[in-house]
Amino acid sequence: MSITTETAPAPLSVVTDKRPRRMPRSLITILSLLFAFGLWEWFGRDVNPVFGSYPTAIIEAGVVLVRNGKLWAALLDSLKPFLAGYGLAVVLGVPLGLVIGRFRVLEAALGVYVTAGYAMPLVALVPLLILWLGLGFTVKVAIIFLMSIFPITINAWLGVRAVPKTLIEVGQSFVASNATILRRIILPATLPYIMAGLRLAVGRAVVAMIVAEFFTSIGGLGGIIINSANNFDTATMFVPVVVIVLLAVGLTALIGFIEKRVAPWQAEMSGRNE
Repeated sequence: MSITTETAPAPLSVVTDKRPRRMPRSLITILSLLFAFGLWEWFGRDVNPVFGSYPTAIIEAGVVLVRNGKLWAALLDSLKPFLAGYGLAVVLGVPLGLVIGRFRVLEAALGVYVTAGYAMPLVALVPLLILWLGLGFTVKVAIIFLMSIFPITINAWLGVRAVPKTLIEVGQSFVASNATILRRIILPATLPYIMAGLRLAVGRAVVAMIVAEFFTSIGGLGGIIINSANNFDTATMFVPVVVIVLLAVGLTALIGFIEKRVAPWQAEMSGRNE
Protein backbone atom coordinates (compact mmCIF):
# COMPACT_ATOMS: atom_id res chain seq x y z
CA MET A 1 0.00 0.00 0.00
CA SER A 2 1.47 3.30 -1.11
CA ILE A 3 1.05 6.38 0.92
CA THR A 4 0.49 9.58 -1.08
CA THR A 5 1.22 12.90 0.45
CA GLU A 6 -0.61 15.96 -0.72
CA THR A 7 1.28 19.19 -0.78
CA ALA A 8 -0.51 22.28 0.41
CA PRO A 9 -1.05 24.95 -2.23
CA ALA A 10 1.40 27.78 -2.18
CA PRO A 11 0.01 30.95 -0.66
CA LEU A 12 -1.01 33.55 -3.17
CA SER A 13 1.38 36.40 -3.35
CA VAL A 14 -0.14 39.78 -2.99
CA VAL A 15 1.02 42.10 -5.75
CA THR A 16 1.34 45.61 -4.54
CA ASP A 17 2.04 48.64 -6.66
CA LYS A 18 5.28 50.04 -5.26
CA ARG A 19 5.54 52.86 -7.77
CA PRO A 20 5.85 56.23 -6.07
CA ARG A 21 2.77 58.40 -6.30
CA ARG A 22 3.38 61.33 -8.57
CA MET A 23 2.14 64.83 -7.92
CA PRO A 24 -0.71 65.80 -10.25
CA ARG A 25 0.32 68.08 -13.08
CA SER A 26 -2.41 70.58 -12.22
CA LEU A 27 -0.99 70.95 -8.71
CA ILE A 28 2.51 71.44 -10.11
CA THR A 29 1.19 74.16 -12.40
CA ILE A 30 -0.60 75.93 -9.56
CA LEU A 31 2.48 75.85 -7.34
CA SER A 32 4.63 77.17 -10.17
CA LEU A 33 2.23 80.05 -10.81
CA LEU A 34 2.04 80.93 -7.12
CA PHE A 35 5.82 80.99 -6.90
CA ALA A 36 6.18 83.16 -10.03
CA PHE A 37 3.48 85.62 -8.95
CA GLY A 38 4.97 85.78 -5.47
CA LEU A 39 8.36 86.79 -6.87
CA TRP A 40 6.70 89.26 -9.22
CA GLU A 41 4.78 90.84 -6.34
CA TRP A 42 7.87 90.97 -4.13
CA PHE A 43 10.21 92.62 -6.63
CA GLY A 44 7.54 94.56 -8.55
CA ARG A 45 6.70 96.78 -5.58
CA ASP A 46 10.22 98.24 -5.70
CA VAL A 47 9.95 99.19 -9.37
CA ASN A 48 8.89 102.64 -10.52
CA PRO A 49 5.18 102.40 -11.57
CA VAL A 50 6.06 104.05 -14.88
CA PHE A 51 8.38 101.16 -15.81
CA GLY A 52 6.54 98.20 -14.34
CA SER A 53 3.77 96.90 -12.12
CA TYR A 54 2.88 93.96 -9.87
CA PRO A 55 -0.05 91.51 -9.65
CA THR A 56 -2.14 93.24 -6.97
CA ALA A 57 -1.96 96.60 -8.77
CA ILE A 58 -2.93 94.90 -12.04
CA ILE A 59 -5.89 93.23 -10.32
CA GLU A 60 -7.05 96.58 -8.95
CA ALA A 61 -6.80 98.17 -12.40
CA GLY A 62 -8.65 95.19 -13.88
CA VAL A 63 -11.49 95.61 -11.38
CA VAL A 64 -11.83 99.25 -12.44
CA LEU A 65 -11.99 98.27 -16.13
CA VAL A 66 -14.58 95.59 -15.41
CA ARG A 67 -16.78 97.93 -13.39
CA ASN A 68 -16.83 100.66 -16.03
CA GLY A 69 -17.45 98.10 -18.77
CA LYS A 70 -14.38 98.98 -20.86
CA LEU A 71 -12.75 95.56 -20.54
CA TRP A 72 -15.80 93.57 -21.67
CA ALA A 73 -16.45 95.90 -24.59
CA ALA A 74 -12.80 95.72 -25.68
CA LEU A 75 -12.72 91.94 -25.35
CA LEU A 76 -15.85 91.56 -27.46
CA ASP A 77 -14.46 93.98 -30.03
CA SER A 78 -11.28 91.88 -30.29
CA LEU A 79 -12.99 88.49 -30.32
CA LYS A 80 -15.18 89.22 -33.33
CA PRO A 81 -12.36 89.45 -35.92
CA PHE A 82 -10.37 86.78 -34.07
CA LEU A 83 -13.11 84.17 -34.31
CA ALA A 84 -13.83 85.08 -37.94
CA GLY A 85 -10.19 84.99 -39.06
CA TYR A 86 -9.17 81.92 -37.08
CA GLY A 87 -12.33 80.03 -38.01
CA LEU A 88 -11.78 80.79 -41.69
CA ALA A 89 -8.17 79.61 -41.40
CA VAL A 90 -9.32 76.30 -39.89
CA VAL A 91 -12.04 75.76 -42.49
CA LEU A 92 -9.67 76.39 -45.41
CA GLY A 93 -6.31 75.35 -43.96
CA VAL A 94 -7.14 71.77 -42.93
CA PRO A 95 -8.60 70.65 -46.30
CA LEU A 96 -5.81 72.45 -48.15
CA GLY A 97 -3.15 70.62 -46.15
CA LEU A 98 -4.88 67.28 -46.65
CA VAL A 99 -5.10 67.57 -50.44
CA ILE A 100 -1.56 68.94 -50.75
CA GLY A 101 -0.21 65.98 -48.80
CA ARG A 102 -2.39 63.46 -50.64
CA PHE A 103 -1.87 64.44 -54.28
CA ARG A 104 1.63 64.79 -55.70
CA VAL A 105 0.65 67.30 -58.38
CA LEU A 106 -0.94 69.68 -55.88
CA GLU A 107 2.02 69.30 -53.54
CA ALA A 108 4.40 70.30 -56.32
CA ALA A 109 2.18 73.17 -57.45
CA LEU A 110 1.04 74.65 -54.11
CA GLY A 111 3.54 73.42 -51.53
CA VAL A 112 6.09 76.11 -52.33
CA TYR A 113 3.52 78.87 -51.74
CA VAL A 114 2.50 77.46 -48.37
CA THR A 115 6.11 77.17 -47.25
CA ALA A 116 6.91 80.68 -48.46
CA GLY A 117 3.82 82.09 -46.76
CA TYR A 118 4.80 80.53 -43.45
CA ALA A 119 8.33 81.93 -43.64
CA MET A 120 7.27 85.38 -44.86
CA PRO A 121 7.13 88.21 -42.29
CA LEU A 122 3.42 88.79 -42.75
CA VAL A 123 3.46 91.84 -40.46
CA ALA A 124 5.26 93.68 -43.26
CA LEU A 125 2.17 93.20 -45.44
CA VAL A 126 -0.17 94.96 -43.00
CA PRO A 127 0.24 98.43 -44.59
CA LEU A 128 -0.56 96.93 -47.98
CA LEU A 129 -3.62 95.16 -46.61
CA ILE A 130 -4.78 98.44 -45.11
CA LEU A 131 -4.53 100.09 -48.54
CA TRP A 132 -6.59 97.26 -50.04
CA LEU A 133 -9.18 96.67 -47.32
CA GLY A 134 -9.28 99.86 -45.28
CA LEU A 135 -9.16 100.17 -41.50
CA GLY A 136 -12.28 98.28 -40.46
CA PHE A 137 -13.32 94.77 -39.55
CA THR A 138 -12.31 93.17 -42.86
CA VAL A 139 -8.62 94.00 -42.65
CA LYS A 140 -8.42 92.62 -39.10
CA VAL A 141 -9.95 89.34 -40.24
CA ALA A 142 -7.50 89.20 -43.18
CA ILE A 143 -4.46 89.75 -40.93
CA ILE A 144 -5.55 87.08 -38.46
CA PHE A 145 -6.39 84.68 -41.27
CA LEU A 146 -3.03 85.07 -43.02
CA MET A 147 -1.02 84.65 -39.82
CA SER A 148 -2.86 81.51 -38.71
CA ILE A 149 -3.62 79.51 -41.85
CA PHE A 150 -0.07 78.42 -42.68
CA PRO A 151 0.71 76.48 -39.44
CA ILE A 152 -2.60 74.65 -39.83
CA THR A 153 -1.95 73.81 -43.48
CA ILE A 154 1.65 72.69 -42.96
CA ASN A 155 0.80 70.42 -40.02
CA ALA A 156 -2.05 68.78 -41.91
CA TRP A 157 0.27 68.37 -44.89
CA LEU A 158 2.99 66.74 -42.79
CA GLY A 159 0.39 64.54 -41.11
CA VAL A 160 -0.68 63.11 -44.46
CA ARG A 161 2.95 62.47 -45.38
CA ALA A 162 3.40 60.56 -42.11
CA VAL A 163 0.50 58.15 -42.75
CA PRO A 164 1.92 54.63 -43.32
CA LYS A 165 1.70 53.61 -46.95
CA THR A 166 0.33 50.22 -45.98
CA LEU A 167 -2.86 51.79 -44.63
CA ILE A 168 -3.50 53.50 -47.94
CA GLU A 169 -2.74 50.29 -49.83
CA VAL A 170 -5.33 48.47 -47.73
CA GLY A 171 -7.94 51.00 -48.77
CA GLN A 172 -6.91 50.71 -52.40
CA SER A 173 -7.11 46.93 -52.23
CA PHE A 174 -10.79 47.29 -51.29
CA VAL A 175 -11.26 49.56 -54.31
CA ALA A 176 -11.99 52.59 -52.16
CA SER A 177 -12.17 55.95 -53.89
CA ASN A 178 -9.70 58.75 -53.18
CA ALA A 179 -12.38 60.64 -51.26
CA THR A 180 -13.11 57.60 -49.08
CA ILE A 181 -9.42 56.99 -48.41
CA LEU A 182 -8.98 60.64 -47.51
CA ARG A 183 -12.00 60.66 -45.19
CA ARG A 184 -11.79 57.19 -43.59
CA ILE A 185 -8.04 56.53 -43.44
CA ILE A 186 -5.94 59.66 -43.86
CA LEU A 187 -8.05 62.09 -41.82
CA PRO A 188 -8.18 59.96 -38.61
CA ALA A 189 -4.45 59.23 -38.88
CA THR A 190 -3.58 62.93 -39.26
CA LEU A 191 -5.79 64.22 -36.43
CA PRO A 192 -2.88 64.61 -33.94
CA TYR A 193 -0.97 66.66 -36.52
CA ILE A 194 -4.03 68.77 -37.27
CA MET A 195 -4.64 69.48 -33.59
CA ALA A 196 -1.00 70.46 -33.15
CA GLY A 197 -1.39 72.89 -36.03
CA LEU A 198 -4.50 74.35 -34.43
CA ARG A 199 -2.59 74.90 -31.20
CA LEU A 200 0.26 76.67 -32.97
CA ALA A 201 -2.17 78.78 -34.96
CA VAL A 202 -3.98 79.97 -31.82
CA GLY A 203 -0.86 81.76 -30.58
CA ARG A 204 -0.23 83.36 -33.95
CA ALA A 205 -3.87 84.38 -34.28
CA VAL A 206 -3.85 86.08 -30.87
CA VAL A 207 -0.70 87.99 -31.81
CA ALA A 208 -2.25 88.91 -35.16
CA MET A 209 -5.35 90.20 -33.36
CA ILE A 210 -3.29 92.69 -31.36
CA VAL A 211 -1.10 93.62 -34.34
CA ALA A 212 -4.21 94.34 -36.37
CA GLU A 213 -5.53 96.64 -33.65
CA PHE A 214 -2.21 98.45 -33.38
CA PHE A 215 -1.99 99.16 -37.11
CA THR A 216 -5.67 99.74 -37.92
CA SER A 217 -8.41 101.52 -36.01
CA ILE A 218 -7.23 101.57 -32.42
CA GLY A 219 -9.79 99.60 -30.43
CA GLY A 220 -10.32 96.43 -28.51
CA LEU A 221 -7.69 95.11 -26.15
CA GLY A 222 -4.92 96.61 -28.28
CA GLY A 223 -6.53 100.03 -27.92
CA ILE A 224 -6.44 99.77 -24.12
CA ILE A 225 -2.75 98.84 -24.30
CA ILE A 226 -1.86 101.82 -26.49
CA ASN A 227 -3.94 104.36 -24.57
CA SER A 228 -2.63 103.16 -21.20
CA ALA A 229 0.96 103.24 -22.44
CA ASN A 230 0.49 106.79 -23.72
CA ASN A 231 -0.82 107.78 -20.27
CA PHE A 232 2.04 105.92 -18.50
CA ASP A 233 -0.56 103.80 -16.69
CA THR A 234 1.43 100.59 -16.60
CA ALA A 235 -0.92 98.65 -14.33
CA THR A 236 -3.88 99.24 -16.66
CA MET A 237 -1.71 98.42 -19.65
CA PHE A 238 -0.96 95.00 -18.17
CA VAL A 239 -4.66 94.12 -17.75
CA PRO A 240 -5.34 93.38 -21.46
CA VAL A 241 -1.97 91.65 -21.68
CA VAL A 242 -3.04 89.25 -18.93
CA VAL A 243 -6.42 88.78 -20.63
CA ILE A 244 -4.66 87.96 -23.92
CA VAL A 245 -2.45 85.40 -22.20
CA LEU A 246 -5.43 83.79 -20.48
CA LEU A 247 -7.30 83.74 -23.78
CA ALA A 248 -4.45 81.97 -25.56
CA VAL A 249 -3.95 79.47 -22.73
CA GLY A 250 -7.67 78.79 -22.49
CA LEU A 251 -8.07 78.21 -26.22
CA THR A 252 -5.03 75.94 -26.26
CA ALA A 253 -6.50 73.91 -23.40
CA LEU A 254 -9.82 73.76 -25.23
CA ILE A 255 -8.12 72.35 -28.33
CA GLY A 256 -6.37 69.78 -26.16
CA PHE A 257 -9.72 68.79 -24.64
CA ILE A 258 -11.23 68.42 -28.11
CA GLU A 259 -8.24 66.32 -29.19
CA LYS A 260 -8.84 63.89 -26.33
CA ARG A 261 -12.43 63.50 -27.50
CA VAL A 262 -11.82 63.11 -31.24
CA ALA A 263 -8.52 61.19 -30.97
CA PRO A 264 -8.46 59.43 -27.57
CA TRP A 265 -6.06 56.77 -28.82
CA GLN A 266 -3.30 59.36 -29.14
CA ALA A 267 -3.28 60.05 -25.40
CA GLU A 268 -3.28 56.32 -24.66
CA MET A 269 -0.36 55.68 -27.01
CA SER A 270 1.70 58.56 -25.62
CA GLY A 271 0.93 57.65 -22.00
CA ARG A 272 -0.12 61.24 -21.19
CA ASN A 273 -3.77 60.61 -20.43
CA GLU A 274 -3.50 61.63 -16.80
